[in-house]
Amino acid sequence: MLGWAITFFIIAIIAAIFGFGGIAGAATGIAQFLFFVFVALLVISLIANAVRGKSPKV
Repeated sequence: MLGWAITFFIIAIIAAIFGFGGIAGAATGIAQFLFFVFVALLVISLIANAVRGKSPKV
């Protein structure tokens, strides 16, 4: 999911360079939403692992 956020961020930067404001704004919004979803899932995963008492496998 972080990969999708990065992809939309790159699309937003390229669209902004070429002057496509609407597309750049939409891609930025999608990237920001996906980033925060990724962070929320990360925090939930860390809390769940802490409650279970298991360390993450590396």
